[in-house]
Amino acid sequence: MRYLTLEKAMKAWQDLQPLNENDQLKLSRRFTIDFNYNSNHIEGNTLTYGQTEILLLFGKVIGEANVKDVQDMTASNVTLKMMSEEAYIKDTPLTVNFIRTLHHILLREDYTVYKQLRNGQQTSYVIHAGQYKTRPNSVITRYGDRFEYASPEETPALMTDLVDWYNMAESEGKLSPVELAALFHYRYIRIHPFEDGNGRIARLLVNYILARHGYPMIVVRSRNKSDYLEALHAADLIVGSVPSDGAHASLQKISPFLQYFKKLVANEVYTNVCFLTEHNENLWWYDGEKVEFRSPNYSRLLMLMMSEPILTIDYMQQKLGINSSAIKKLINQLIDKHYIERGTSDGTWRVFITPSM
Repeated sequence: MRYLTLEKAMKAWQDLQPLNENDQLKLSRRFTIDFNYNSNHIEGNTLTYGQTEILLLFGKVIGEANVKDVQDMTASNVTLKMMSEEAYIKDTPLTVNFIRTLHHILLREDYTVYKQLRNGQQTSYVIHAGQYKTRPNSVITRYGDRFEYASPEETPALMTDLVDWYNMAESEGKLSPVELAALFHYRYIRIHPFEDGNGRIARLLVNYILARHGYPMIVVRSRNKSDYLEALHAADLIVGSVPSDGAHASLQKISPFLQYFKKLVANEVYTNVCFLTEHNENLWWYDGEKVEFRSPNYSRLLMLMMSEPILTIDYMQQKLGINSSAIKKLINQLIDKHYIERGTSDGTWRVFITPSM
């Protein structure tokens, strides 16, 4: 859409309503994979997009995978479902107990982190599931300076303030849903109430707010992580380093993050529109991006892989009418892009890219 704005994206989205059941299922499946993969990948989860899809849709682990990463991804999907169900109960206000419950489900249980200090000594501390932090937390920015979040002593009161403010602001209706979500996200991150999982919880709650107000849920793509963090940092420079100031920041002071967030929502909403309306045999989708193949042979091969349980090169050659060396080249290029993977049995394939037809 030329000169895409949030207003134009939402107009295009509203023009598609109500969605039929098939389109709802297509969007739900795509969002489930994209959100869980990206939100966890931002935080260092090593599962591939394909592994995430197989795990969440079929409950299976393929290839080599870190056990904790598998558990984290599974728990992330449970919290996503819980958040989604809660978001559509319009007469229920947001509570700190709900946020802490999400966190407890996300982390599952307390665990100990072991670290080596610069002097070589070992230290350890406990990460608490569903409980506010018991030790200070901070981050080293890309500029090398340390940025402190709210202290453990400040956190309970600041979180109560945040939730009370949100419920009041929502009932007053002076802020748009996108403004509400952006400001909530920023204030929450400045508190950083838990010892781990703050980013994942923040992105869940953003979608909680958007869904409550009829917006489609969005994905912060891990490939754009630097833009996401830079927008937060730019707002930090205006708001200042005092944690309580950040926890009560105004919409005006977080303008760099608000501008970023509006653009993010517009792009994600319009991507949904394109996903449902643009149909071309050479157009496919992978992790929120359009993939337009110049040669129809890619699509023909992918459709063959999706329709046949076992394929040999000779069979592909017979069906597609192209020589074996060309087929092998197509396969290698699709593997390099992570669009497909070889199955556990000879001649089987897993396809992770989605056709538009």
